[in-house]
Amino acid sequence: MRPKKTWREKLADNKDLPKIAPIEGSMSKRWGTGTMVIPAPCEVDEIMRQVPKGKLITINEIRAILASRHKVTIGCPITTGIFAWIAANAAEEQATRSHARVTPYWRTLRSGGELNPKYPGGIKGMRKLLEAEGHKVVQKGERYFVENYEKVLCTPSQLRLDRPQNQLLRPRAHRNNRIEARA
Repeated sequence: MRPKKTWREKLADNKDLPKIAPIEGSMSKRWGTGTMVIPAPCEVDEIMRQVPKGKLITINEIRAILASRHKVTIGCPITTGIFAWIAANAAEEQATRSHARVTPYWRTLRSGGELNPKYPGGIKGMRKLLEAEGHKVVQKGERYFVENYEKVLCTPSQLRLDRPQNQLLRPRAHRNNRIEARA
């Protein structure tokens, strides 16, 4: 039996992605016609990593950036959400192992400004991190949202996304001379 992959290993495993696919079947009822990109996990992580302190981004904005980058109709809603979750857990895993800069996953919200309870630390952890950056978190029923999140959404021009697709990750020497990927 193989040992379980770490979150960092899952993030680095691109599985021959990104791929462009037609929107068909049941997806066309909700998303219409055209094409969609199934992004690589590192692409989603790269966008999340660029969100500056005090700003926020939603999964839908990430999907729009990916669609624009790949010149398609939409970014896949399912894989983008899954890869954001993997990036969040990889960041938390990295934070427990070193003091290196990690992907600020708490700045990535669900649509409507909702906090993602599946991210590390759950609602309590995300709330603490968001409030430390000056955001107000409010409860609506059983769900939590960032109040007036629209006013602090990060625009694509505020992100450094001008690197060519093949330069998303660049190697760097680690302290013990191992090479690892770094955004």
